Amino acid sequence: MSLPKVLMTDVIRSTQQGDSHGGAYLIDLQAGSFEQVLDWNTVEIDWAGRGMGRGLRGICFVGDEIYIAASDELFVFDRSMKMVRSFKNSFLHHCHEISFDGGRFIYLTSTSFDSVLRFDVTTGVFDRAWWFGAGKAGFGVKAYDPMGSDGPAKKDTLHINQVVVHGGEVYVSGVGMPMMWTLDVGRDVIARYAKVPLTTHNCQPIGDQGLVVMNSTGADCVVVSDRRGKVMKRFEYPLYEESLMSHVGIGDDHARQGFGRGLCVDSEWGDRGLIVVGSSPGTVSAFDRKSGEMVGSVNVSMDIRNAPHGLEIWPW
Repeated sequence: MSLPKVLMTDVIRSTQQGDSHGGAYLIDLQAGSFEQVLDWNTVEIDWAGRGMGRGLRGICFVGDEIYIAASDELFVFDRSMKMVRSFKNSFLHHCHEISFDGGRFIYLTSTSFDSVLRFDVTTGVFDRAWWFGAGKAGFGVKAYDPMGSDGPAKKDTLHINQVVVHGGEVYVSGVGMPMMWTLDVGRDVIARYAKVPLTTHNCQPIGDQGLVVMNSTGADCVVVSDRRGKVMKRFEYPLYEESLMSHVGIGDDHARQGFGRGLCVDSEWGDRGLIVVGSSPGTVSAFDRKSGEMVGSVNVSMDIRNAPHGLEIWPW
């Protein structure tokens, strides 16, 4: 069974105006090669602040098109990575991951607004949103119209960074959330799904046995755990000699090696399953879920500032 190709977006931390702010790479894990298919180098990016406006983020595939989020805009590309249209919304800011439900809707995290937004691909409209936070009845969600003005304040108290649709359910998690939640979009309520550590990225169900896989970014590893938070398996990111990396110690926005972000699962890779993850500097690695062995790894840059963000199996 050959390893897949994956599309990876990245954010270049500590960059200045005029520098490259990241882009998108098509990575062939089997061949150990890569091609940069998009260089997001524009002076129009809001380059001030940690991460914020820089680089490209979540990815999903809808038909023959590729949807990629930036900080406050959802871009649509064709298969040759030519941009064909884009959509902005005042309540979409510091977006991280996005997920397509396979039918009509894309769900997007709005990290700055502690929200998840829904985008209708058939109408091109952000039609619904949910704010996460503590209310009179405890922690919950409040639905609002992202096309209106009566929405939440920009606070980023939870750093919601992940939304994923799996088996028809919508799952939400974030750096400041010790729990992975399911979002019932029909009733506008949430329910606890799994206990997860703080400082995680890309939490999502894996398989059909109630397990969760995530980048345990604070612990510098990939973790598979049960719903009570018990760690079942750990996978270590590749690490490099400091002398091989550039821009070490430059900037103040947490650029470091072993920063894990970006994760997808290739469920068709035999009966063992394949977990594909990103880590700094600019590395995408594939792990055999059953054996724990790292079966492939590709590095696109030894610049310590190069931080993978979105990661999805290339469908074509």
